[in-house]
Order: sequence, then structure tokens, then C-alpha cells
Amino acid sequence: MKETSLLLFSLAFLLLLIPIYLYRAVKGPDLFNRLIGLNGIATKSILILIFAGAYTGQLDMFIDIGLSYGMLNLVGSVAIGKYLERKGIKE
Repeated sequence: MKETSLLLFSLAFLLLLIPIYLYRAVKGPDLFNRLIGLNGIATKSILILIFAGAYTGQLDMFIDIGLSYGMLNLVGSVAIGKYLERKGIKE
């Protein structure tokens, strides 16, 4: 019972953190802060997936989904960074 309540508390806490990162992604002072906000949202989403897997008892499936999402996030961030570097955007 304690583990279940701790998982639910952790899920709720992570869900409360996402709007903070969303605000930074939308209203960030520059483009790189917006990218950091999106990466923060992706990180919290991966943690939510893992906690949801632990809650449902299907941890192995949710870890695979979380790792795939993390790799997709990494490739996307590197691609956006390379694109901005080539365009010469320095904010």
C-alpha cells in the first residue's frame, strides 16, 4: 500500500512540474531556453511512463517505450541544435 501511494504521489508531482516547463517552452527568453523547456517536458514524460509501468506491473514494456522516447528526444534535440548552428542563430 505504501508503494502505491508513493507512486501516485510521484506521478502527481511530475504532472505538476510539466506546466512549469511548458511555460518556459512557450515564453522562454530565447530559442535555446525553449528547447531546454521541451527537453524538460520529455524527461518528465519518460519518468511518468516508468512510474506508470511500475504502477500497472508492466515495467518492462514501459521502460522500452520510455527509452525509445528518450532516444527520439535526443535525436530531435541534436537535429535542432545542428540546424540552429548552421543558420548562425545565437540568442
